[in-house]
Amino acid sequence: MKKNAKILIGDDSILARKQLKDVISEYMEEPVFIEAANGKEVMEKYDSERPDLTFLDIVMPERDGILATIELTKKYSDAKIVIVSSVGTKNQLRAAIEAGALDFVQKPARGDLMKQILEKYLGDN
Repeated sequence: MKKNAKILIGDDSILARKQLKDVISEYMEEPVFIEAANGKEVMEKYDSERPDLTFLDIVMPERDGILATIELTKKYSDAKIVIVSSVGTKNQLRAAIEAGALDFVQKPARGDLMKQILEKYLGDN
């Protein structure tokens, strides 16, 4: 898996961001974490950092994860975005995929599933 990969985590919950960082750190060598607490910060940090992989919560202030996904994938066709949410309904899952998200993970993120996601999008293909 890519060493020093830049991982952007957009979630308004500090606890959720920490939990995701902890799970990712189990499977990656020296990940570089970029954190955003709302959708506006997600856009700004994506523009300046150009992360290798982005995890977004659906429910965030200032711009939700679906809208941020639409805007990012429009601007950056190579954006790799995974939605991570505890409120995942079938409609939201469909909306996330239609918006350009590559995957959807239910909170709290399970280690085995995160390992698969990381290998799929940051593996040595």
